[in-house]
Amino acid sequence: MKNDSEKNWKINPLSKAVALALAVTSVNVQAQDDSDDGDDVVDSGKIVVTGSRIRRDELNDTVPIEVIIADDAIDRGLTTVGQLLRESTLASGSAQITSAISTAFVTNGGQGAETLSLRGLGANRTLVLLNGRRAGPAGTRGGVSSFDFNTIPLSGVERVEILKDGASSLYGSDAVAGVVNIITKEGDGAGIEFFTSQPAESGGERSRFSATWGKTFSKGNIRITADYDKQSELAQGDRDYFACGERYYFDASSNARADIIDPRTGNPHCTDLLWGHVWLYDYGGANVTGNLAQFDYDGDLGQYIDPVAPAVNPEDITMPPGFFLVTGTSPVVNADHPFQDLQSLIPESSRATVLATGSFQFSDRVEGYAEVLLNRRKTTSNSYRQFWGYIYNENFFAGNPLSAGWTGAQWLSPTPITDHSGQVTEVDYTRFVAGLSGEMGDNGWYWDVSLQHSESDGDYTNKIIFNDAITDQNWLSGSCVGSVTSVNGVPCIDIPWLDPQFLAGNISPEVRAFLFGIDKGNTEYEQTTIEASMTGDLFEMPGGYAATAFGIQYQHDGIKDTPGPQTLAGNLWGSTSAGITKGATETYAVFGELQLPLLADLPAVEELNLTLSARYTDVPDAGQDTTYKAGLAWHIGGGVTVRGSFGTSFRAPALYELFLADQTSFVGSRTIDPCVNYGTNYVPGDNIYDNCAADGFAPDYAGGAISATVQTGGGFGILESETSESQTWGVVWRPENIDLSVSLDYFDFLIEDEVTQLGAANIVGQCYNSNNFGTDPLCDQFDRDPLDNRITLVRDSFINIAEQSNKGYDFRIDYATEIPWGELAISTQHTYQKESRRGLFEDTVEEFNGTVGEPKHTANLNVRFNRNDWYVNWFTNYIGDSDNSEFNAEFTTFLGQDIRRVVRTPSVAYHSLSYGYKHTESGWSTTVGVRNLMDKEPPRLSRGGGTRVGNSAFYSQYDWLGRSYFVNLKYDF
Repeated sequence: MKNDSEKNWKINPLSKAVALALAVTSVNVQAQDDSDDGDDVVDSGKIVVTGSRIRRDELNDTVPIEVIIADDAIDRGLTTVGQLLRESTLASGSAQITSAISTAFVTNGGQGAETLSLRGLGANRTLVLLNGRRAGPAGTRGGVSSFDFNTIPLSGVERVEILKDGASSLYGSDAVAGVVNIITKEGDGAGIEFFTSQPAESGGERSRFSATWGKTFSKGNIRITADYDKQSELAQGDRDYFACGERYYFDASSNARADIIDPRTGNPHCTDLLWGHVWLYDYGGANVTGNLAQFDYDGDLGQYIDPVAPAVNPEDITMPPGFFLVTGTSPVVNADHPFQDLQSLIPESSRATVLATGSFQFSDRVEGYAEVLLNRRKTTSNSYRQFWGYIYNENFFAGNPLSAGWTGAQWLSPTPITDHSGQVTEVDYTRFVAGLSGEMGDNGWYWDVSLQHSESDGDYTNKIIFNDAITDQNWLSGSCVGSVTSVNGVPCIDIPWLDPQFLAGNISPEVRAFLFGIDKGNTEYEQTTIEASMTGDLFEMPGGYAATAFGIQYQHDGIKDTPGPQTLAGNLWGSTSAGITKGATETYAVFGELQLPLLADLPAVEELNLTLSARYTDVPDAGQDTTYKAGLAWHIGGGVTVRGSFGTSFRAPALYELFLADQTSFVGSRTIDPCVNYGTNYVPGDNIYDNCAADGFAPDYAGGAISATVQTGGGFGILESETSESQTWGVVWRPENIDLSVSLDYFDFLIEDEVTQLGAANIVGQCYNSNNFGTDPLCDQFDRDPLDNRITLVRDSFINIAEQSNKGYDFRIDYATEIPWGELAISTQHTYQKESRRGLFEDTVEEFNGTVGEPKHTANLNVRFNRNDWYVNWFTNYIGDSDNSEFNAEFTTFLGQDIRRVVRTPSVAYHSLSYGYKHTESGWSTTVGVRNLMDKEPPRLSRGGGTRVGNSAFYSQYDWLGRSYFVNLKYDF
């Protein structure tokens, strides 16, 4: 049995890429020879190309498609499809959700999820297909909405085709920024493969083992792939550039380092999480010189700071021996605990996958096909955290005898640290496809009917602190022994808040059992898609036969996220919480496409083709719309093609955007409060200066030290569907007598009524920047604490905002040639981002193009030399420079000194070099190589210069492991 995927393409990488870019088949309908002796099936000669549903007789450059060969990942030291796609310039120009990012932050899909956002327009606006059919999402928590690339094994993938323009009229909702079509391997044969990657420094090791088997029978074929992938943890302390978070400030005039020097080390002070302090809320003590009481664990604080002055008045503070008063900017304040080094940056994860595909010829006109994908992922992360309570000192207000040795007119907030923090996530993902396709009549009409069903079942187990264990003891005037906690109902144990060892995280087993526990939640997501389509020729035109495709689609999505019992009881202290998220939507659609060959075989017009498509979509809970697309391809001659398209898209809100039940997360109160030090950052006459002053804040207001809670909810009944427009225009040159391809495409995307969250900083910032301060509705969306005026709660539910836009150019050159020593192939790809704007409000549009995480220019360069059975491959991934000065002030003051912060990153080029050899007779092949050859560290940013860990920019484009060595062994039989 033969099909297009079994043809022997030239091994030359450029030829392979060009051929596959043209022959991108997602469905092959074949006819069997009339003989019964098992002869080969005759191919119909027509293919379905990603970006169109019409079966074509020939290959062309009508739509902009990028083809990525899965085997190229091995030459770069990669093991997953997600890693491979993130190095495409269509993705590297924007921040992506990786397992590390989804562990460090609350992101859609939960811990360990890996999604893809084309053009930075959002993963839920990038449609992922598997062999031309939808693939349902996977993950945990209420924000599941996008395909998780953890579910598909690299070893089972032949190539990935990326349609680079909007295609909602062809494929439906979510195809706003483009379509990613993953094509799995076919053909006969079997093999086993082992890959391992070892960084030069310990931490972040990775290994993968896979086996595959394929067989063609007289009436069908089958292929089964089994894959196991293991990612070892990279802890924060495994790399020096993550371990110590210096402020990294410079004098504005001399450019000398302006950091605070820690006299205990002689180096810049490491400022991560303040730990082990007793925060003082002072009500009149004249001898209070700092707001933090810190214990002298090493017995040397007296060498650097003076002890607290003796009490003279009753309001003055007294503390037990060994405690000193410091401030948050003291050079000896404790802010770098050993627990920090144990935090997971890249979590430990394992993935086991089985992928099976097959087809069967029921007759010479009808073929059945099926796919099964089974995946199990486990992700484990470790972390640390601060927690606190409130306690009277020994003689203030009602007093508390448990605060022996603490006197004066203060109340206390001890902030111990603990390593009881982290999560284990386990996700089972199943996907089944069954379908029939065939030929109808003798006029070349083809039909296809398919059913796709996917289920994601995920458990997430969190290490938690019981809220009632802490809050029940706030403001007590004595022991709680003899009572029970208000939610769990367990016997109360006095928390030794002021014990120096407790503050340092050395907590007794008895107290740990009282304070700490685990909470396990579950997320189920199901998606069912039924689709039927027909395609065929209509009538003859000057350029050939007009063709059409049309069909119907039904889709059902359902989610049920049930947080753990402690979360539902509201008994989590300082952790993300949520209610039960439950809901379902149905989508009905009809679609059609028409290809009109207007002209052909004329001077300067080898072909002129017009393609039109339209879709009507009805989502009863979120609206309805008709989308369309028009594309024109003009083959001028001499290998030159000019192409362009304009289309509209429609995206109904995702289930979590509609039904998410009050989920909470946390953000630093100071980081979102524009009134902090507003006298330094703004001048009278600025809205923020005037409005903060009108709200009663002093110009040097320091803000609150404790995190603010951010509450998020769905917008069912309020949200409208998004609409968007996209256009792409380009030129392709493929000369006939040389193995060369050059393409240049312009892209322009505009999304209106985008569903998103404003973000806590935007809500508070826009309130104080408003011309209508006091009556602006945003000012009602956050609360302040009446005691210290810190921001305590921000309500940030999903809404429709004004717009988001992205514009730029894609440029690519592929060249291959025979040289005396072998074959040389060179390929380079560039994306120049011209605009990346987001308008949260009609009169507020922000430009993110060129900021850290959104570089204007990203590029790849691949050079490959083949000779006989061996090759050498050199790959370069280029990330352009970036500048955060628009949003993070470069020049400011620190402790009265004019300083410069590093808010810009230089361009970075990561090089991978590999050598491969295949022993044809035995079937063995090997690849050895080095990734990040020059051992480039992530760029450094100052504190306040952008998102960072330690001293390093914490964005998905940068390599966190350093130089890594890898080996891949493969045996085909």
